[in-house]
Amino acid sequence: MVRGLARDFGARGITVNSIQPGPVDTDMNPADGPMADTMHSFMAIKRHVRSDEVAELAAYLAGPHGAMMTGAMHTIDGGFGA
Repeated sequence: MVRGLARDFGARGITVNSIQPGPVDTDMNPADGPMADTMHSFMAIKRHVRSDEVAELAAYLAGPHGAMMTGAMHTIDGGFGA
């Protein structure tokens, strides 16, 4: 869907991207929660993603440096899916 929308809106200068976060430290999924050790065992970087790291990626993609990035899936998961 992201790739199709990127093609549909690219001529208007609109970029479309997907951010795919891994385990993020939240109230519902705390970094020190009961499943943390299990999740971290699958990850190259052994910690939860911070919400500000996801926000910074979104800001980068929405800002001038991300102007030519479109139709892509950006995974920020500390290597969880690697």
